[in-house]
Amino acid sequence: MEQPNPNLKALTVMVRAVDALHEVIKQDVAKSGLNPTDFSVLELLYHKGRQPIQLIGKKVLITSSSITYVINKLEKKNYVVRQACPTDGRVTFVELTTEGRELMDTIFPEHEQVINQVFQGIDPSDIETLIKTAKKIGLQAQNH
Repeated sequence: MEQPNPNLKALTVMVRAVDALHEVIKQDVAKSGLNPTDFSVLELLYHKGRQPIQLIGKKVLITSSSITYVINKLEKKNYVVRQACPTDGRVTFVELTTEGRELMDTIFPEHEQVINQVFQGIDPSDIETLIKTAKKIGLQAQNH
């Protein structure tokens, strides 16, 4: 009997793990009335501060047309505000409002606890190895 291709098995395991993690994130952030994309944008702004709208899409891995929709939704909820760049009319910055920061001050620590629970019992050295290996795989895939 032929041995299974370990690369295909690794791919299957990784995809299933990511799907399971997405589900945990989806359920966790839904408690705050957000979807994972909304949360990703708010989290980026919470940790990195004001960002050009074009960069937000690249950092949270969504298309430029989708980022506009997401920012519009978050703006209607008064979580973010847009500001035109005074020196470059092509650039628009987005930043958290006071209400957006207060929301993240409340929900991010709880979210972090949920993620910590997912990784509970995993040896820190295994997590470091996972990070390094996932980065290598990601770079290989990008260069393919």
